[in-house]
This record gives sequence, structure tokens and C-alpha cells, in this order.
Amino acid sequence: MVTKIFNNTKRAFALKNDKELKKALFIFGMMNRPLLVSMGTRFTNLALKMHLPVEGIIKKTIFEMFCGGVSKSDCLPVIEKMYTMNVHSVLDFSTEGKEDEAQFDEALKTKMSLVEFAAERKEIPFTVFKPTGLGRFAIWEKVSANTTLTAEEEKEWERIKTRVDKICDLAHKLKVKILADAEESWMQNAADDLLEEMMHKYNTEEVIVYNTLQCYRWDRLQYIKDLHKRGKNRGFKIGAKIVRGAYMEKENARADKMGYPTPICEDKEATDVNFNAVLYYAMQNLEDIWLYIGTHNEVSSYLAMQLMDEKDLDKKDDRIWFSQLYGMSNHITYNLALNGFNAAKLVPFGPVRDVVPYLIRRAQENSSVKGQTGRELALLQEEKQRREGQYTKRIK
Repeated sequence: MVTKIFNNTKRAFALKNDKELKKALFIFGMMNRPLLVSMGTRFTNLALKMHLPVEGIIKKTIFEMFCGGVSKSDCLPVIEKMYTMNVHSVLDFSTEGKEDEAQFDEALKTKMSLVEFAAERKEIPFTVFKPTGLGRFAIWEKVSANTTLTAEEEKEWERIKTRVDKICDLAHKLKVKILADAEESWMQNAADDLLEEMMHKYNTEEVIVYNTLQCYRWDRLQYIKDLHKRGKNRGFKIGAKIVRGAYMEKENARADKMGYPTPICEDKEATDVNFNAVLYYAMQNLEDIWLYIGTHNEVSSYLAMQLMDEKDLDKKDDRIWFSQLYGMSNHITYNLALNGFNAAKLVPFGPVRDVVPYLIRRAQENSSVKGQTGRELALLQEEKQRREGQYTKRIK
């Protein structure tokens, strides 16, 4: 029987002083109002497009809440502070929407420098990259659809594959695990196939390369079963980062508009069942599949803990990591770390303007996912009341 551990708010918010706790309460209070989030999103996009001086406001509010800093060195105080609580960091250079080859080459340099940075620091066991950060979305989409590429597009695709291989090769040489993000379903086939080749090349003895499975897609259980079979036949191990998913509205809207069955589970309950089924399958096959469990869901976290207990696994087994986003679900991350499990925060960073698309997704996710913002607010309020009670006791 797994002990319930996620109600320890003292541990969850130990790194926040009273001022920071009040600020978090304010920001999540704002995000608990969907209309306000919608209006704020439109205003932010318009203000940045018009070059209005709003970056300072963004940086002092939602940026500081969900990002570690502007540069990797800027993130060091956050990284070191969390590590005092046995929480590791995964740095994510969160810029999106680039279209230029020079920008992709620059992104490659940044990602490779992150691998080197992680290799030197015990606090950073993983690095991460976004496939479309290394090449145009349109090319990934065309390859996924098996559309014939022009001669120039063929060269472009080869450059994309080379960039991905360079990152994975360096990670392999320096023994730094690397996570590839999942994106929209209509570009994901190309990413899945390329990441499988990287696993075949670099995951023969231990797992270096991890692909991400968005479990709100109803086909992901069969996908990991088929990948597992191919891995056994071809002699490579699988790195699986499992998450619920981040593009639900966009996926459903596109499927409806273009008249094909949505790839997304019918509701949150079905997504939860699918996520837990993928988790269970991977946990039964740890000799071949290493897991990075990216979830803000307590039930799924307890399930993973229970399966580890049933299999009598060491809590520090390197094949199993738990992770949550920086600024969210501290009650899960910090209490997992307190109880000896491998726990990490995904820490986005980058220039404020470039990180805005990521921040907007976080605000929209918190306002749209049923109960998520309410849960964060309740935990923050509980900790505020706990501290006020402690203060009252002291002055008595």
C-alpha cells in the first residue's frame, strides 16, 4: 500500500517566501478566470506585435512564475535552489515558430551547448529539444504525410535529420539523456520515425534518446507496443516520456474542419485510462523501456509509485523519473523528492518575447483543464493558512 504523500504543503512551497507565495496566489487567481486569460492573450499578442513596452510586466509576473530565466546561466540560482530539496532540473530553451535555416542552425548550437552544460552539472540529468525548433513545421508535416518533396525540400529534410543526429550523438558521447518533445499529430509520424532511428543508433546499451508520447492520442498504447516489438527485434531500448498532451483544442478543431476522425481520446477520463495503460505497459517491460513520467496527475503518480513498490524497485532506479513543469504541481515534485524518488522540474528559459507562446499555452492550459487552477489555488491557500497559523502560535 502506497502512503499518501502529496498533502505536505510545507514541503511543496518551502522555497517560496511569503511574498512569493502571495504572488503565486495572485497569478493563479487571474488564470482561474478563462475570460481574463482570453483577453490577456489577445492583448499580449497585440502589444508585442505593436512593440509596446510590455516585456517588463510579463517578466515580473507570468514569466517568473513558469520560467527559470532568460539564459541558462540565468537559471543557475533556480537550479541550485531546487537541488537543495533533491529536485533536479531539465532546461528547455522554449523558443518557437522559427522558419529560417540560420535560426535553426543557431538553435542547434544552443541545444548542443545545453547538452554540454548538463554534462557538467549533477543537477541536470536530461536535456530537451523540440523537433520543429530544428526545421520547418511544413517539412515535418510533408514527410509525415508521405508527400513527395522537391529537390530543395529533400536537402532541407536531410539538414533537419543531421541536426537531430548531432544532438543525439553529443548526448550519447557525454552520457546526457535527451528528450524530444511531441507536437501536433500531423507532423508526428516523421518525428516518431526519426527518433526511432536515433534510439536504434544510440540506445543499444542504456537509454539516451527519449521520444514523447502524448497519451490523449488513443493510438499511443498500440504505438508503444509496436515500438517495443521493433526494439526487441532490432536490438535497441526505448526511452519513453509519457504526458497527457498539449494541443487538444487544435487537434479536435483540425479534425473537424478536415473531416477525419479525431486522434484525441473522447474525454479526460478516457485520456486518464490511456495514460495509465501506457504507464502500466512500460512498467511491466522496464528491461526494454525507460520511463520519464511527465504528469501533474496525482492518481497516475501514485500508480507509478505502487507499481514500483510491487516490483520491489529502488526508488532511485534510473529507469524511472517523475517530472512536472516549473511553477506547477510543487506538491507532487517536492514530496516525491522528499520520499526518495527521482524527481525533476522542466525549466523553460529564453528571451521573454520568444517564450510568450509557451507562457500563453500554460495560461490557457491552467484555465481550461478542469480543476487544475483550482487545485493549485487550494494548495497555495492551504500553505498560506498554515503559515499564518504558525505565526499566530509564535506570537501567543
